[in-house]
Amino acid sequence: MQTLFIVAILALGFLITFQIAKASEYVAVLRGEERARKQTNRINGFLLLAFLIIGLIGVYYCNQKLKGKILGAPASDHGILVDRMLYITLALTFIVFLITQIALFWFSYKYQESDKRKAYYYPHNNKLEMIWTVIPAIALTILVGFGIFYWFKITGDAPKDSMVVEVVGKQFGWEFRYPGKDGILGKKYFKNVDPAGGNPAGQLWDDPANHDDIFMEQEMHLVVNKPVKLVIGAKDVIHDVGLAHFRMKMDAVPGTPTTMWFTPLYTTKEMKEKTGNPDFVYELSCDQMCGKGHYSMRGVIVVETQAEFDAWMAGKKPQYYTANPDKDPSAKKDTMATKPLAVVAGGK
Repeated sequence: MQTLFIVAILALGFLITFQIAKASEYVAVLRGEERARKQTNRINGFLLLAFLIIGLIGVYYCNQKLKGKILGAPASDHGILVDRMLYITLALTFIVFLITQIALFWFSYKYQESDKRKAYYYPHNNKLEMIWTVIPAIALTILVGFGIFYWFKITGDAPKDSMVVEVVGKQFGWEFRYPGKDGILGKKYFKNVDPAGGNPAGQLWDDPANHDDIFMEQEMHLVVNKPVKLVIGAKDVIHDVGLAHFRMKMDAVPGTPTTMWFTPLYTTKEMKEKTGNPDFVYELSCDQMCGKGHYSMRGVIVVETQAEFDAWMAGKKPQYYTANPDKDPSAKKDTMATKPLAVVAGGK
């Protein structure tokens, strides 16, 4: 019933618009085409000038109302640089926007059709064309230069003391892997992926570097003020690691690892205080359409102190022991502890 009601309203609106248009044609015929056209031009010229004034007021109001309130301050060192680049870009384009739009709407109003003025035929000017070609080219070169500089800074070599986290996208969630005390991520092979067998990442257990790697899903832990290098990949289709609060973004491509690094500046607790939102969380979103469940592909990032991170890591078991419980030293200790005393002592 509601759908029919909406369709009826749309049909009625179309009929009303059609009748108004036909009525305007009849009025134009009665008044004379030329007189009607001149009157329409005057009305349009006034409306364009009004649109210019109201539009600029609207731009200023939206800027003052929403500035800094959507995502807040950047929460990473590279995020500060990215925001700076965006502000420079907005400043340059806003100046161009003001000049071009004010000129456009003012000229439409001032030079509307008039019997007292004849249009001046001015087809070409080499100097003007050179100006509006060279100046935008220089401005765009500067902006592109900023972008390339920051891009290589973000994707370049991370500091030597950086922590490393592997981030893998899949339909529709995130997987994270941390190196153990050796600081090295073990090798993996896609044909070894076996979630049921305790090997969701496809790690090669013959590689000793895999024996202390920690595997997690949906929640990534980082240390505040410590650089982190993300090694990014995907299991199925192209995903995208979107870190809006850190102003970072990188494609996750199957079979082609990508990297980026940054330094978190505030813990999750500090961001709750800065934003005044007790429910604040750093989010990891997929910024690439990846299927019907794309909307639900959300991860959580916890930024904490080094002590809190170490305590969290201490409570995690390497994935090697989950896949190979017979190699788990803690499981052997538990087995020994539950055996009868006579058995433990060799029956003596």
